[in-house]
Amino acid sequence: MVGIDTGERRRRLAIRHHLSPANRADDVVEVARDMVGIHATDPASVYLGAFARVRKLSHEDIASALYDDRSVLKILGMRRTMFAVPRDLAGVVDSAATRAIGTAERKRLIQTLEGAGVDKDVKRWLSNVEKETIDTLAEMGEATATELTKRVAGLRVQIAFGGGKKWAGQVGVSTRTLFLLAAEGRVVRGRPRGTWLSSMYAWAPMEGWLGEKLEEWPAEKAQAELVRRWWLRSYGPGTQRDVQWWTGWTVAATKRALAAVKAVDVQLDEGPGFALPDDLASTPAGKSWVALLPTLDSTTMGWVDRSWYMGEHSRALFDRNGNAGPTIWVDGRVVGGWAQRKSGHVVHRLLEDVGAGSKRRVKAEAARVQKWLGDSRVIPRFRTPVEMELS
Repeated sequence: MVGIDTGERRRRLAIRHHLSPANRADDVVEVARDMVGIHATDPASVYLGAFARVRKLSHEDIASALYDDRSVLKILGMRRTMFAVPRDLAGVVDSAATRAIGTAERKRLIQTLEGAGVDKDVKRWLSNVEKETIDTLAEMGEATATELTKRVAGLRVQIAFGGGKKWAGQVGVSTRTLFLLAAEGRVVRGRPRGTWLSSMYAWAPMEGWLGEKLEEWPAEKAQAELVRRWWLRSYGPGTQRDVQWWTGWTVAATKRALAAVKAVDVQLDEGPGFALPDDLASTPAGKSWVALLPTLDSTTMGWVDRSWYMGEHSRALFDRNGNAGPTIWVDGRVVGGWAQRKSGHVVHRLLEDVGAGSKRRVKAEAARVQKWLGDSRVIPRFRTPVEMELS
């Protein structure tokens, strides 16, 4: 069995995740492809994640790729998470992960609507609401949820949840229906209203947005492709548990995909893992590097077994639900966190000694991020202990 130690895994990050200055990408599409998607739950993550990895990048470059060229799409993917993925990967993600989410979500929504007594024939009622929503979007081109509810009566219905509980409340049918349509690849998130940090995004019909349907793959073939061409190539080596957690698949589906790509057993410092059979060579050491990555960055969230790059810092840099905050990386490991204050200043805290040279590079990178942010103020959706203390 070939051994791949922690040092090799960290060296791979510099190149494959475009984190060292010498290995930065040419554009956001290259980053999205090589990272198997950029986390997009928090709007700022797409922009700051790309900025950390692209040589020369403006806010307009990212917006153009997302909303003008449409070479990168925001779609629901692995673990019910929103990712910004390159157009040629969207069909793979949809077939490998999103369709199953849509199947489960449709069943869940129908049960909820039946429980709320919305209609005697809930399936028919929901089908009519979906059709009217899609037809309205086709007519309008793009529309926010608020704009759609003014046109589609069924979307205005409110559903009670958590009866008798402290967290009881109501949720609009619009929220659940649009999530379902996104999970089924029928609608896509379009340009947000407001600044690049806005979460008030518009929806558009997927086929109208792309000018064509998403490429369809048989589910098992798509799962194998996702593991082979992307996850193991970019994040590997890793454990079966890593792949299963990252994809959100069952144990059986994960084992089947690893077998389909002929993944080979390797010995990691933490125990047994998997790699592609043609990906066992050592990576040459490069220059020392630092990176400031945003909340929910794809690299930080890439594995479930994180000790090899997080050390003992997870409690300080993750929230209680497992969401990563802004992190500082030095040579493939997390050494601290950062935040932006109301004044606009980007401040940071190192959680371990990294040496004088790396300290200077961290300070310089913080200044680079601050300059790029300009007048924008970034408040992560998921707050972590270090981020809150610093900000």
